[in-house]
Amino acid sequence: MLRGLYTSASGMLRAQKKMDVVSNNLANVSTTGYKKDIAVSQAFPEMLTRRIEENKDLLNRSENIGTMRLGTDIVQIYTSYTQGRLNKTESDTDFSISGSDNAFFAVSVQGQAGVTEMYTRNGSFTINQAGYLTTREGYMVLGQNGPIQVGNRKLTVDKDGSISLDGVYVDTLRIVEFVDTTALQKQGNNLVQAPAGVQVRPFSGQVIQGYIEDANVNPVEEMVDMITVMRSYEANQKVIQAYDNTLDKTVNDIGRI
Repeated sequence: MLRGLYTSASGMLRAQKKMDVVSNNLANVSTTGYKKDIAVSQAFPEMLTRRIEENKDLLNRSENIGTMRLGTDIVQIYTSYTQGRLNKTESDTDFSISGSDNAFFAVSVQGQAGVTEMYTRNGSFTINQAGYLTTREGYMVLGQNGPIQVGNRKLTVDKDGSISLDGVYVDTLRIVEFVDTTALQKQGNNLVQAPAGVQVRPFSGQVIQGYIEDANVNPVEEMVDMITVMRSYEANQKVIQAYDNTLDKTVNDIGRI
């Protein structure tokens, strides 16, 4: 009986973890360039149950009585980097990457350990007081030669990332395209970090000026997942309540007999 309690409890814990993922996706539906997370579940291995400590007069033989499952758990939070819908803004400092799910804008992040290069799909940039192209959070957008100083000049970016100011070429956006995105780590503020050794390849997509990329979250699908998770949680909760009532009768009623 206690095994059933453990199985139901593991199901409730799994539902709670998945609810956290779904809720975070819904909270970022309107976040530019956000990439949704997917909770990957895995069942615990089946266990062979055996009857032991019986039939001692028959040389202590044991008997198999079947298999037992111990429920499921979340084993991985997988990030889907599929491209979101492109939304036209007509702003000279808004950019999107099209045609490549594995490509990212490179930005410079100042931290306690110094300056670190991180990556984002959020191309809604701005120009700071010093005239540099930055993210909305203040991170420097990088070109091949470092931070990009725009000033008051007319900014134009071609499809290959070439930057022109007042019609004069000055640099090229640093866009990094990874061979495999599964190793990338989310760092908050719509940034991802690449561990050492992650392979890159030449940029195969296009940069489109005047557009931003919407989150790749489907609100309807996430709401359906949320309802499914809630029902799963409630079902496991009722099972635990049923076991609790049975144990209560066992301890209080049968014990008196």
